[in-house]
Amino acid sequence: MADLIVAGRQFRTQSDYKAALRDQAQIDAVRAKVNMEQPGEVIRLAADLKAGKYQLTTLVGRDFKDEIQELAEKYQKQGYTKDSKIKNSKKKKTAGAGKTDSSRKKVSLNDYDAKMQKEIKAVLKKREQRRKLIVILCGIIALGCFGYYGIYYYAADKTQSDYNDLADLKGSTTLSSGAPGTTIHYTEEEEIELTVLEEYETLYNKNKRLIGWLKIEGTNIDYPVLQTTDNVFYLDHNFDQEYDKNGSLFLDAACDVVHRNTNLIIYGHHMRSGKMFGNLNKYSSESYYKDHATIQFDTIYEKGTYQVMYVFRSRIYNEDEIVFKYYQFFDAVSEKEFDSNMQEMAALSLYDTGVTASFGDELLTLSTCDNSETDGRFVVVAKRIQ
Repeated sequence: MADLIVAGRQFRTQSDYKAALRDQAQIDAVRAKVNMEQPGEVIRLAADLKAGKYQLTTLVGRDFKDEIQELAEKYQKQGYTKDSKIKNSKKKKTAGAGKTDSSRKKVSLNDYDAKMQKEIKAVLKKREQRRKLIVILCGIIALGCFGYYGIYYYAADKTQSDYNDLADLKGSTTLSSGAPGTTIHYTEEEEIELTVLEEYETLYNKNKRLIGWLKIEGTNIDYPVLQTTDNVFYLDHNFDQEYDKNGSLFLDAACDVVHRNTNLIIYGHHMRSGKMFGNLNKYSSESYYKDHATIQFDTIYEKGTYQVMYVFRSRIYNEDEIVFKYYQFFDAVSEKEFDSNMQEMAALSLYDTGVTASFGDELLTLSTCDNSETDGRFVVVAKRIQ
C-alpha cells in the first residue's frame, strides 16, 4: 500500500493510483505555466477548473481545485479580477508554502516508468484523434453551410435575372398577336370583352396566369403578379411554371380585377436574399415609407397608382377567433363595414401616414411572412389614387 501514494493521498487500487498520477501530471503542467502570484491568472484558472476544462477525476485533482478556489477567493476579496496583473511578481511561484522546488519543476514524460508512459501516450493519442475528428466534422459542416448558402444565393440571383428578363419583355412585341392588343372574353356567361394592355401582351401570351405587374420605385420590387384558382401553386413556382422556392407574387384567388373588389391582396415570400417581398418589412420605418409612399400596380387591363395608407403586423388566426383578419377583407358591402375595417387597420398601424380612405375607394394590400411571432404577417395597405 505504501507505494500507492500521490501528493500525500494513498490509493487502494492500481487503477486509482494511475488515475491520480495522470491528475498529478496535469496539475504539474498547469503549475508550470500559471503564475500563482498573478491574481488574474489564478482567478481565470479557477474558472477553467470549475467549467471542467481540465479532466481531474481523483482526490489529488479535488485537492488542487480546492487550493486554487481558495486562492482565487482570497484575491477576489482583495478586489482583484480576472484581468488584474501585478508587476514584478516572481514568475511561476506556487501558492503552497510547503512545496519543494522539485514539485515546481517542469515535468516530462521521462519522469514516469515505461508502463505509465505508455498509458499517458495512449490518452494523449486518443485526445489528438478526438481533436482531429472534431476538426474534420466542423470542416464538413462548414462546407455544407457554405454549399447551402451558395446554392441559395445562386438560385436567388438566377430568379432575379429571370425576372429582369421578364421586365424587359414589357412593351415587347415578341409574342404579340399583331393586333392592337389581345382581346379576350372574361367568361363564357358574360359578353365582356377585355383588351390586354399592349405593354403586357407578350407576357400574357407567355403565361395566361399573368394578372398584373407590381412595382415600387426605388426598391427591388418589380415583378409580375400571377393568379390561379388556389393560393398554393405560386408559393413555389415561378413565372415559367417551374419549381422555384422563391415562388412568385400572386393575387389572392378570391380577388377579381374585372368585377373589382374593394381590396386586392397580393402575397409574396419574405426571402432572406431580399427577393420577392424580402424587403417589404422595411416599411416598418416611417422614413422608409416617406421615401416609397406610392406603389404602382397595373392589372393586365389598366394601370393603377396607389398611396400607402397603413403598415402593420398581424398573424394568421384560428377560424374560431373573433378578431379582425385582414386576409379575409375583400369587399365591404356598406359604408359602415368599410369604416369598421379602416378603424381596425388604423389601430394596428405602426405609424400615422395621414392618408385615409372612404367607402368606394379601391385598396391594395401587400402581405408577406413576419418572424416576430408564429404565423406572423407583415402588411402594407394602400389606396388607389389614379
